[in-house]
Amino acid sequence: MALTFSERFLVWILRTVVRMLHWFVTLTASQRKSDRSARLPPITNPLLTITAMQLARRIRRKEVTSVEAVQAYIDRIQEVNPLINAVVKDRFAAALQEASQVDKLIEEETGGEDVLEDRLPLLGVPFTVKEAFALQGMPNSTGVISRKEVISSNDAPTVAFLKRAGAIPLGVTNCSELCMWLESHNHLYGITRNPYDLSRIVGGSSGGEGSILSAAGSVIGVGSDIGGSIRMPSFFNGIFGHKPTSGIVPNEGQYPPASGQQLGFLCTGPMCRYAEDLMPMLKIMGGPNTDRLCLSSEVDLKTVRFFSVPHDGGSPLVSPVDPQLVEAQSRVVERLESELGVKVQKLRIPQLKYSFQIWGAMMASPGKDGKPPTTFAELMADKGKRVWPLWELFKWMLGLSSHTMAAIGLALVEMFQSSRPSAFIVEQKETLQRDLEELLGTDGVLLYPSHPHLAPHHHHPLLTPFNFSYTGIFNILGLPVTQCPLGLSREGLPLGVQLVAGKMQDRICLATAVYLEKAFGGWRDPGKGPAALRSTAP
Repeated sequence: MALTFSERFLVWILRTVVRMLHWFVTLTASQRKSDRSARLPPITNPLLTITAMQLARRIRRKEVTSVEAVQAYIDRIQEVNPLINAVVKDRFAAALQEASQVDKLIEEETGGEDVLEDRLPLLGVPFTVKEAFALQGMPNSTGVISRKEVISSNDAPTVAFLKRAGAIPLGVTNCSELCMWLESHNHLYGITRNPYDLSRIVGGSSGGEGSILSAAGSVIGVGSDIGGSIRMPSFFNGIFGHKPTSGIVPNEGQYPPASGQQLGFLCTGPMCRYAEDLMPMLKIMGGPNTDRLCLSSEVDLKTVRFFSVPHDGGSPLVSPVDPQLVEAQSRVVERLESELGVKVQKLRIPQLKYSFQIWGAMMASPGKDGKPPTTFAELMADKGKRVWPLWELFKWMLGLSSHTMAAIGLALVEMFQSSRPSAFIVEQKETLQRDLEELLGTDGVLLYPSHPHLAPHHHHPLLTPFNFSYTGIFNILGLPVTQCPLGLSREGLPLGVQLVAGKMQDRICLATAVYLEKAFGGWRDPGKGPAALRSTAP
């Protein structure tokens, strides 16, 4: 069958883009050697190696001051940030002032420790925030050069909830341009590097958060997720991250705002080094909505039904899952069965191989008001001069574009994308939704790979742009998912697994993450080096 002119034009564009991407990735490979030889310094301050909840307890009991804790994290950021480029704007002076006020408050408190814990559970604990969120006095550009002068005049609701709980923000962290790519890179702040290997990506779009948390420059942080933007950075950086059940944690106060059906797919959630901190963070960040999750209810993992799916079924658009990730997931199955006495059912779910098509179709669909979502090209312009993707591609070839290749590529693909999903894709989505909800119910957890690859080298996701579908599909389905680290690979890169539960059953995947942290060791200090880290594996 002969192709139409528009189809031939699209094929020519795609071939041209692929040739340029191969050239670009090859060109940047020369930087890897120097990046690989540099390493993060190891952690020396013990305050950096305890959970946020433990730190809050020690501050309330006057075993350590908030000033000491905040200063310890400031020192660590100043030590590691020149290497990883994760924190793009700090508020260190203000944070120390606020820490001093916390210490004064504790000295004057007459109600005792319990009163402080109930009213201000994170009193004096430092945290960081993805730059896409509004944090008063901090930039809110989302990596777009035309927004470089935008300064937040207030706080996003989730940031405000954490501050009201007594937490102290240290600054904002890097993200991908407009929060829609697998790598945290933009022309305003540059590229963020992986603490385990500086030649590798940190993921996107909450990659700056993942990187600074992993490097022990922060203990808890705020991320957002519309296709895996919490879970991919958490996986690549060896930390914990949770995408809550849709509609629980408020999404207001971040740029770009979701539109169309995307409003139901975007989730704000916690990122942290220690699984113990996920539950209290979620309680705080969701405000009164978290009562719907019954997070205080006990979870007996011996009564949970576990399922394991090793891959998506073989999508031709997505890379095969790395054997080391398959092995890591198998070790989780063995551990669950041997220690908890449960039987993990191994499954194949055929609809998962359409994950990218389902995600792309739903993301482009109109909202309840019939209006299509704001286009990526419109967001790139930020109400300024209109962005023409083909012209931006030409400018990029000459080194003159203010946008990344990833953003330009997304805008190009969008030009040919239908706003109405096919009947076949709608059927696959509805079947998958129904089958998974019935499978998981109120007591099920699904183990599923976090990503097909270990943390790739910088810019390599340009050649495998659909691999995020391993995380993105659960945004469409609205299910809660916890990303859990599982030690390190032979190359010294983080391994991990996604823990998926039924709607409103966040507590089950969070409880499983706490168990797996004890079983597999959780986060590891990247400054110790691969050999030392592997030798500490359980």
